[in-house]
Amino acid sequence: MSRLGFSATLLFMPLLLADRAMGQSPPPAQIDIIVKEALKFWKAPGLAIAIVYDGRIAYLQGYGVRELGKADAVTADTVFPLASCSKPLTATLLAMLVDDRTLNWDDPVRKHLPWFKLADPLADRNVTVRDLLCHRTGLGKHDALWYRSPLPMEERVRRLAFLELSHPFRTTFEYQAVAFGAAGLAGAAAAKSTWHDLIRQRLFVPLEMRSASPVFPGPAPANCASPHRRNASGSIEVIDRYPLDQPDPAGSIHASARDLAKFLRLQLDDGLWQGKPLVSRDNLRETHEPHSLIRGDDFIRALNPFSHVFTYGLGWFGQDYRGRWVLLHGGQIAGFRAQLTLVPEARLGIALLNNLDRTWMNFALSNTLVDRFCQLPAKDWNEHCFALAQLSERLEEARVKKLYADRRDIKPSVPLAAYVGTYADPAYGSCIISLEKDRLHWQWHNLRSPLEHFEADTFSGTAEPVDHFLFTFVVNDQGQVTGLRAMDRLFHRQR
Repeated sequence: MSRLGFSATLLFMPLLLADRAMGQSPPPAQIDIIVKEALKFWKAPGLAIAIVYDGRIAYLQGYGVRELGKADAVTADTVFPLASCSKPLTATLLAMLVDDRTLNWDDPVRKHLPWFKLADPLADRNVTVRDLLCHRTGLGKHDALWYRSPLPMEERVRRLAFLELSHPFRTTFEYQAVAFGAAGLAGAAAAKSTWHDLIRQRLFVPLEMRSASPVFPGPAPANCASPHRRNASGSIEVIDRYPLDQPDPAGSIHASARDLAKFLRLQLDDGLWQGKPLVSRDNLRETHEPHSLIRGDDFIRALNPFSHVFTYGLGWFGQDYRGRWVLLHGGQIAGFRAQLTLVPEARLGIALLNNLDRTWMNFALSNTLVDRFCQLPAKDWNEHCFALAQLSERLEEARVKKLYADRRDIKPSVPLAAYVGTYADPAYGSCIISLEKDRLHWQWHNLRSPLEHFEADTFSGTAEPVDHFLFTFVVNDQGQVTGLRAMDRLFHRQR
């Protein structure tokens, strides 16, 4: 080949590769069939879907009902909670602040939040905004610090100071929602604003995300989906709404499929919106770049048989998938599931919102749609994910069965009344043990559960979300109850 011909091949290679990666958009009727098959298989009450392809909205539709027993249909404008899918939106907002030079990815967190503190001296001295966004502080998950917590976001972040690190600083990916939320607070402080005002002004308004809200918009909007879950008998029923009324950069955003289509277009168009830059290509791409390597356990690898590398960027998971790089994030809160997927080289983006708890439908449907748009060999992702979900349930049932089979027949060392009192932890706050009709009850914030005796001074929870959790009282040699071990924390008894 001549030097001129070789140079021309190099020049046009990206266009050739892009054309090969993009494939061809399937007809809407085929997408409709795929979606209806998934809904029938997983028995979800409703679903809203947005697909962006090659710079345009290729599909935007609602399916099913907002609430079982009622006729109101899910539409492209029905509002759902995004839960953890809020993280990519917050990361995009922070990229805008980096554009403004209001913030830097590698700013020490205390530059913007002087009161921020971590218990480990090395982490406390060096932690940056980037560390918070890619989950490498060394803190464990500590979901109980945010789940159903009545504490405002700032107070949750302040309590990180009382948690020991689970891993050495910057050595391990450990998903930490409260620390991610702290990055949102740092950006807001740098801009001399609040996160909820910034996300409206810098993202929702310019993108014309008219139904998007930083928190649950309240009972006024009529077009909101209701949460559902399978009960003990397997029937799907409406459940109480999780109260996402505290602004949380890591998980409180609500939006519709139509809103998310605009957000996906922004991501795939390198930060351009209607021909104008809303966020720079470089800083937006920084949120997509791998930052933390995720060690794939047996379940992750079984769920993703075509992937070998798993990473986390700044608000996005990343992995290889059948020779393509895919960015994605899932969201789960009581009664709802959300999924965002990007295949940048194919210029493909998918948003899925449904109102059924504990279902893998969104993940299965996303993979099916990626395969179809990228013209990849078909795989029955519904069956694949369902089989793994059943296996996971069987393993959990076996774990609980073994837990109770191995317990010892040892009576409590003190009368039940001796356990009654208030127990406190500097990070998690106070929990109360009461005695009602000869049975102990545990209460923490707005969570409550009866306790049944397990063995010795250990009791087990009987109500969600602490069913089969163990609560072990600490009793000294004088028979005095001095503490309570629960949720991997030692709560000290208060006088």
